[in-house]
Amino acid sequence: MSLIRQSVVDMKGYTPGEQPQGDARVIKLNTNENPYPPSLHVDEAMRTIDSSILRKYPDPLSIKLRTAIADLHDCTIDNVFVGNGADELLALCTRAFVENDGSVGYFEPSYSLYPVLCDIRGVAKMPIELDDNLSSPMPTNADCSLFFVTNPNAPTSVLDSRSNVERFCSNFKGVVVLDEAYVDFSDHNCMDIALKSKNVLVARTLSKSYSMAGLRLGYAVGDAMLIEALNKIKDSYNLNAITQKLALAAILDQDHMLANVERIKTTRTRFVGELKELGFMVVPSQTNFIWAKPSRISAKEIYDELYKRRILIRYFPGKNTGDFVRITIGTDEEMDELLSVLRKLCI
Repeated sequence: MSLIRQSVVDMKGYTPGEQPQGDARVIKLNTNENPYPPSLHVDEAMRTIDSSILRKYPDPLSIKLRTAIADLHDCTIDNVFVGNGADELLALCTRAFVENDGSVGYFEPSYSLYPVLCDIRGVAKMPIELDDNLSSPMPTNADCSLFFVTNPNAPTSVLDSRSNVERFCSNFKGVVVLDEAYVDFSDHNCMDIALKSKNVLVARTLSKSYSMAGLRLGYAVGDAMLIEALNKIKDSYNLNAITQKLALAAILDQDHMLANVERIKTTRTRFVGELKELGFMVVPSQTNFIWAKPSRISAKEIYDELYKRRILIRYFPGKNTGDFVRITIGTDEEMDELLSVLRKLCI
């Protein structure tokens, strides 16, 4: 008898971007982290943490944090769930909204965690390929229990229209999770669609625009019945006391977050222009990264050559992704150093 479930033996786990250990010389543009520090309010909150709080369990319902998020999105605390990164709430959605004989839909290419979550649950996957122009062909007859829509999408950086998203949500019979991890860098969001729908959740994260990937804080907003289901099945104390305190400080400083977002968008615009001059085809980006196809050297060669020079970007082998590279927008200095290397590679 095997000690491990056969489905776990057979599955391929999620592969995160490389995280160098203690090497400051690396230019890290591979995991869509924010290159700028979090709010100074977060620093202040860290300095006020007394280690004695670790003696007791944290607030199991994260009341203060959820209240701040509810105020931010003009809803009630009953419309807000908080989790250990957005990944936790995505996993909980596959447990709460999909029967054992159900299935989960998502687009391809998109967030590569989705099929892994399906395999963990042992439920059927229903991937739908993006159109040739990388837009999401919203299905009119998707017969599945749960559908993940990453908007803007990763790794393509494309933002789908509100009208397409709203039409799909209103026609879909199951639960739709609008994964808006990158939405602060885009032109619009779909939060209001979730708050007026019975079957829609918006998932957000503090990892990108708030510069807090190391904290692991994600949240979902939507109908109170869906939120209650997630609360029923979460770990008893899924957010530690320090995470709750620091996340609250970040959420309450919207000015800092928005200023960092604008700084990154300005760098993004300049960098895209420079890449086009080097012969890259660049997909119009609505995220803090770009999805680009080189013309004078293969995407794999660019990835390999940059890696030799300790500049990390992402390359995804495959039919729909193998011609492209994904590059996180870093500081102006980091992007200039990257461009200096690319000019030598692409002559």
